[in-house]
Amino acid sequence: MIGYTVVMREHDQPVPPRTVGQALQYCSDALENSDVYFGHGTDNPWDEAVQLVLSVADLPLDSGNGVLPHPLTADAITRLDALLQRRISAHLPLPYLLGRAWFAGLEFRCDARAIIPRSPIAELILHEFQPWYSGPAPRRILDLCCGGGCIGLAAAHYLPQVEVDLLDLDPGALALARENRDQLALAARVNIMQSDLFSALGEIRYDLIISNPPYVDAADLASMPAEYHHEPEIALGSGPDGLALTRAILGGAADFLTPTGLLVVEVGNSWTALEEAYPDVPFTWVEFEQGGHGVFVLSSSELQDYGASLAG
Repeated sequence: MIGYTVVMREHDQPVPPRTVGQALQYCSDALENSDVYFGHGTDNPWDEAVQLVLSVADLPLDSGNGVLPHPLTADAITRLDALLQRRISAHLPLPYLLGRAWFAGLEFRCDARAIIPRSPIAELILHEFQPWYSGPAPRRILDLCCGGGCIGLAAAHYLPQVEVDLLDLDPGALALARENRDQLALAARVNIMQSDLFSALGEIRYDLIISNPPYVDAADLASMPAEYHHEPEIALGSGPDGLALTRAILGGAADFLTPTGLLVVEVGNSWTALEEAYPDVPFTWVEFEQGGHGVFVLSSSELQDYGASLAG
């Protein structure tokens, strides 16, 4: 991976970007001196510049410093400048500009039909949901509110024994999920259905139900940086306290889990509101090595035991 480096300047002015290294400095400086927000896969201008420049140069994202002298074509420089200006002037998130995003080490198609992949649930997938899932090897997984499909598709990729169902209400998001399923060659084990939460399901039982539903409360939604307003609002907001869909998931999940099953839900900053709403429910909050918060797990037996509280 290219580490941060200071590239040559002339008379304290940026050198016109003719190489990868010069373009990295040029883009990083421009982003740092702008009012863009970093929250869609990167958290600083240098990392975002690396993704932008290497993508335009058609170089692997894990390239090392050896590519810094690599020359850029005139077409690449023109495209780079156009993308950079759109990033800064329109506050368009970088994954939408590039048309791709990475999740759990996999590349996904990415556009405004669904939110940009960024859930810490990726870490759970890579650890096969251990130590929280204690049942037999999972055979069936549900990705509820799947969006572009990154969570369920990553689970299918890393757990080759499982069959995965992707459910979402939004037909645009489901179309993107199908494209990602085909790109990852997972059509044989991944089913995609339009559904208002559990409504399209019959008697199916799952070992794992995973959901990254809309969970942004009304106040946060109104004050989010401009970048987030390029994402579909239906995939972000969920009522005054951000818990409208989470309440419905908690009330229905027990009917679709195996006896040893596990529910995994991301609620982000709405976790405090969730605990206040259900003070008697023993939510287990996952701690992540790679950062992230607001993901809880509940076992099938816990959902059954606290069914009366969750139904309210």
